[in-house]
Amino acid sequence: MVSIAVNPTANEAGIKTEQLIKNNGFWPDLDLQHYRDAMRQDGTLTPARLLEAAQVGLNETHDRLTEWRKKQQQAGYPSLVEVPAKQVGNESSCLLLYRRAVYCLIQATVTERFRSVDATASGTKRAEAREETIDHLRRDAAWAIQDIQGFTRTTIELI
Repeated sequence: MVSIAVNPTANEAGIKTEQLIKNNGFWPDLDLQHYRDAMRQDGTLTPARLLEAAQVGLNETHDRLTEWRKKQQQAGYPSLVEVPAKQVGNESSCLLLYRRAVYCLIQATVTERFRSVDATASGTKRAEAREETIDHLRRDAAWAIQDIQGFTRTTIELI
């Protein structure tokens, strides 16, 4: 179970801008503005909808990584950023992969939940394109989670 506390952040003028989801200690906090910037989410997605999707993405990622997290903590690493990993820029590759997994699952949830209800032929084509996008986002999240755990991946195509 993950305890998530949400704290608003403010810009220089003191106006509430976006939210920071405080994580459980091992996992890093999640900055929803960073998510919006990284995944090109504009302001049409309401903060409440984004928060709900973020909680789903965090919980799913944490559930998939529960055993791995326990092993890391037993090995003496109290947080993700302290787990030995390659550095990319100034960040741990584990942190980058964690963020990718969570962001992809948030985006997949947002895309699934808030699709157009257009039932015309063009709407059907857009829905099919979205379905492929959702599949790719879920695949990317799964790959990031596997990479964190050090699992190799195999891609199989039906011909």
